Amino acid sequence: MPFEIETERLILRDAVPGDWSSIHIYASNPDVVQHSIWGPNTEAETQEYVTQLIELSHEKPRRSYELVVTLKETGELIGGCGIHQAGYNAELGYTFNPQYWGKGYATEAAFAIVQLGFEQWEIHRIFATCRPGNTASSSVMKRIGMKREGRLREHLYFKGAFHDSEMYSILRQEFESVVR
Repeated sequence: MPFEIETERLILRDAVPGDWSSIHIYASNPDVVQHSIWGPNTEAETQEYVTQLIELSHEKPRRSYELVVTLKETGELIGGCGIHQAGYNAELGYTFNPQYWGKGYATEAAFAIVQLGFEQWEIHRIFATCRPGNTASSSVMKRIGMKREGRLREHLYFKGAFHDSEMYSILRQEFESVVR
């Protein structure tokens, strides 16, 4: 049975093969991937990515949720949001079609995924990173209650250069106080 989370305006669900073309709209956009280690994708890369998402959804026990984000009202696919467990930690990530930036969808989806992580697993801390220039992403992290831990200096090498990352996290007890 496919997995699904419903929020006020969104449905986060497992990917299906036909999702690749909607994902490719933003996965091939240089503005979307400028701060990412991947992309811009070719059509073949996006199709392979969707295949990987489908395979990941069959993992038992499930330690990762990489979900597509759709508008509840129309079913239109607008982005992706995921969480991946590693021991007592989990990593959050998200990417959205720029047509839907600035509308609170990333915050709504990220909050739902963090809630899933704390409810699904016995984890203590959920973290996320973004490049220092990605102020929109850092704003999402702050809005869902994450705190900035610091900067990882030149720890990633991609697209021909070393990159810094800003590290944010939220602890289980902090999240529980937010949802009360």
